[in-house]
Formats: sequence, C-alpha cells, structure tokens
Amino acid sequence: MAFPFALLAAGVSAGGSILGGIAANNAAKLNAFNIQTEKTVGEAEALQRHNDRLDLYRSNLSANIASLASQGRDIGSDMSVTAFLENQKDIATTDTARSDFMASMQGMSLDAQAAAVRSEGKAQLASGIIGALGTMASGLSNYQDTKIGGAKVSTGNVSGKIKSSPRPVHRPRSLVTLLKGY
Repeated sequence: MAFPFALLAAGVSAGGSILGGIAANNAAKLNAFNIQTEKTVGEAEALQRHNDRLDLYRSNLSANIASLASQGRDIGSDMSVTAFLENQKDIATTDTARSDFMASMQGMSLDAQAAAVRSEGKAQLASGIIGALGTMASGLSNYQDTKIGGAKVSTGNVSGKIKSSPRPVHRPRSLVTLLKGY
C-alpha cells in the first residue's frame, strides 16, 4: 500500500516547492517596493537640496547687493559688479544642476536594482513551480514502478531465481525516468 504515501509525499514536497517560490516572489516584490520607496525619498531630498541651494543663492545675492550698494557702487552699470553677480549665479546654477544629475543617476540605479530584485523573485517562483512538477513526475514514476512491480518469484521455484514470463511486461515510463539515464 505504498501508493498513497508515495504520491502524498510527492504532493507535499511539490506544494512546499510552490509555496517556497511564492514566498520568495512576494519577498522580492516587498524588497523592490522598499527600493522604490528609497528612490522616492532620495528624489525628495534632492529637491530639498536644490531648493536650499537656490535659497542660499538668493540670500547671498541680496547680501552682496546690499554690501555693494553700501560701498556706493552702482549695481546696474558697474561691469565688475555685474560680472561678480553673474559668476555667483553660474555657480549656483552649476551646483543645482550637478545635484539634480546625481539624484537622477541614483534614481536610475535604484530602478535597476528594483527591476533585478523583481526579476529574481519571478525566477524563484518559476523554479519552485518547475521543481514541483519534477517532484510530482518523480513521485508518479515511483508510484508506477511500485504499482506495476517487478517480475514475480514463483513459490515453486527452488533455486530462488527470478522467473520471467514468456511475454515481457510493458511498463509505461515517465519523462523523469527516461531522463535519469542522461
């Protein structure tokens, strides 16, 4: 009566493989979500750095204009003052552009990480399903071997050697049994 236990064991093992694949896929989805959340936080921080740098520029611009005006310099017509203020503007623009670019690169890197984690989870799910199919095929093959049995030993055979029937017994073979030899 090995039949129910062999198939039951194969079914439990196959179910475990599938559940393991599902759990791995769900964990990967959660990790990908966490990576995307990290990206969103990074984007918010980058925007805050951008705005802080522009606020600093505006504050410095006001302070520089006030300082230059208190020295009696004409802000509109003095070329050295205009060049100084333009240079400060270029520095602020370059700083914010560099910060924005680095945030964009970090965001793309996090997107790639999240995609890789999701892909790995899908692969683990597929592996669990394929493993389950292999386990069930193997269990079914073992059941078929047990159910059909080997050649019978005759009770009247004194020598103890196995007698074969005049006609060979046809045994259906599963794909797993056939591939075991390769």
